[in-house]
Amino acid sequence: MTSKAATKAAAGVTPGGETDLDRLCINTIRTLSMDAVQKANSGHPGTPMALAPIGYALYTRIMRHSPSQPDWPNRDRFVLSAGHASMLLYSLLYLTGYGLTLDDIKNFRQVGSPTAGHPEYRHAAGIEATTGPLGQGISTCTGLALGERMLNARLGDEAIDHHTFCIASDGDIQEGISSESGSLAGHLGLGRLIAFYDQNHISIEGPTELAMSEDTGKRYEAYGWHVQDLGEDVSLDRIEGAARAAMDVDDAPSLIICRTHIAYGSPNKQDTAAAHGSPLGEEEVKLTKRALGWNWEEPFHVPDEVLAHFRECVDRGRRSYEEWEERSGGWSGFEMPEGWDADMPTFSPREAPMMATRKAGNESLQWAARAVPHLVGGSADLAPSTLQVIKDGGTVEAGAYVGRNLHFGIREHNMGATVNGLVLSGFRAYGSTFLIFSDYMKGAIRLASVMRIPSIWIFTHDSIGLGEDGPTHQPIEQLAMMRAQPNLYVVRPAGANETAQAYRFALRQTETPTAIVLTRQGVPVWRPSGVPKTAVERGAYVLRESFKGRDELPDLILIGTGSEVHLCNQAAAMLEAEGVATRLVSMPCMERFAEEDQAYRDRVLPPAVRARVCVEAAATLGWHRFAGDAGEVIGMTSFGASGPAKDVFRHFGFTPERVAETGRAVVDRVQ
Repeated sequence: MTSKAATKAAAGVTPGGETDLDRLCINTIRTLSMDAVQKANSGHPGTPMALAPIGYALYTRIMRHSPSQPDWPNRDRFVLSAGHASMLLYSLLYLTGYGLTLDDIKNFRQVGSPTAGHPEYRHAAGIEATTGPLGQGISTCTGLALGERMLNARLGDEAIDHHTFCIASDGDIQEGISSESGSLAGHLGLGRLIAFYDQNHISIEGPTELAMSEDTGKRYEAYGWHVQDLGEDVSLDRIEGAARAAMDVDDAPSLIICRTHIAYGSPNKQDTAAAHGSPLGEEEVKLTKRALGWNWEEPFHVPDEVLAHFRECVDRGRRSYEEWEERSGGWSGFEMPEGWDADMPTFSPREAPMMATRKAGNESLQWAARAVPHLVGGSADLAPSTLQVIKDGGTVEAGAYVGRNLHFGIREHNMGATVNGLVLSGFRAYGSTFLIFSDYMKGAIRLASVMRIPSIWIFTHDSIGLGEDGPTHQPIEQLAMMRAQPNLYVVRPAGANETAQAYRFALRQTETPTAIVLTRQGVPVWRPSGVPKTAVERGAYVLRESFKGRDELPDLILIGTGSEVHLCNQAAAMLEAEGVATRLVSMPCMERFAEEDQAYRDRVLPPAVRARVCVEAAATLGWHRFAGDAGEVIGMTSFGASGPAKDVFRHFGFTPERVAETGRAVVDRVQ
């Protein structure tokens, strides 16, 4: 290529017919991205430089959005799955008038700035989802696009008819979760999902050919997607034409493959891994600006005509919003019905002395579904086992989205991301599977906590009590893993009445996801009067008491969750018969108990009572803060074993006799 031709290519001159102002706008995105990464001395400059034409086309030509009404329910959604290219999104949000300032751009990746290293939901208007872990963004889009179709089925075209746009990188496409989401989106015919695949052939280690040689387009065609390959032609007219063609496809999601060039215009770093995760360097920034025909030396320069052109999005978006508001009546989203949490079900031992909490969960779900019409969800092909099916709720299928029951298939990782997308769409949504398979969906569970959205996870087969399936299916470390995660409530109810409260508790949350963990095996049903109405809300409570005298403290406190509470109850009866005054505490939610005021915590677990035994058929990590320095924790220190549940519990020492023996030893030690 001649030097003149190279300069024209670097300047963004393409056969697509862009105006000089278009090119200036595109290069403004590039220079802001370069300058912000350079000032922070951290970040990914190359990808936003390459994607600038796509981002510009989406925000100024294609998407229906309103910067002054950023939460408009019928706005087109844009998710930057390639979250490392965050400066692309921040530049667009600043330029189009979403509220970010030039100072925010200058403070990229700084503590307290809304322009974090990767896009963070709620940090700034216009960020639709937290992205960064590759594959999560495009998979969350499956939930957003499904949410649009389900809203449309309920509200009609006048209220909801938007599209979900996404930019995904080579890394997103490589991550396994994107295969799960691609398969499900294709199966469900989500025609309003349009993903641009940024095929720049570069990852951190170098060319993607080091690890990837598939024909991605054919793979997505096999999933049932509509695929267009633009090759090297990423002119604005070509981008817009491909997007419009995709928007005309009603029954299949679309993948638009674009062969871009990382660090576009950089004389020395274009198409190299050096431009992926490091600043270009001061000298290379200058050379690149010169190659782009940029006529300003000072960093963060935004030409007046560029800002004025981008800000046309504000008035155009306001008009679109007002037209929608007039035709739709201004639907503003689902609200929890007044009094929805009244008439929570209760369970009596006279009617059912034994009941698995998964069975109680099924009955609680039916109540919740009647109380909250926008509650939807499903299972990762385990509904006959988890029992999390809304009766008479109908099934969501391709072309028929009015139902409430989802079949995620054996795709736990994508189930998590899809549930998050549904919640971001305005639904209350849950996903269910065995507790052991929470491992497969950890990334999505974590992102729900990071985004502070109230996704609900319902996990059954919660311990070695699932029995014969053995160590591969018996969870050990999963409870500790989830409890270690900030902003996640983990509720392991001890019986049917705690289970009903768990569902109510989860639906009361607005900024915190909840994991409800249920038994496969039957457990005794406590009298409703024995379980206070705040049992889950306060995290722990006294279930059984045997004082020596009215004002005296017990000799021993037994603390448990789930099925192990009933072992503790039997042990308490043994100890009481021997004269050991024993208090039994059920602790369905450690996190809520830790958030309670000190006075309540001290009433439940008096500091003066140092003799304590905590019992849970899982890893012991996290329990010693409640056992104290003198107490003991009975838990699992190995994987499980295959056999009938009672035999497995006995094999690992989860018996009333062992709990009582440990309690006696602790009391003797502290006296």
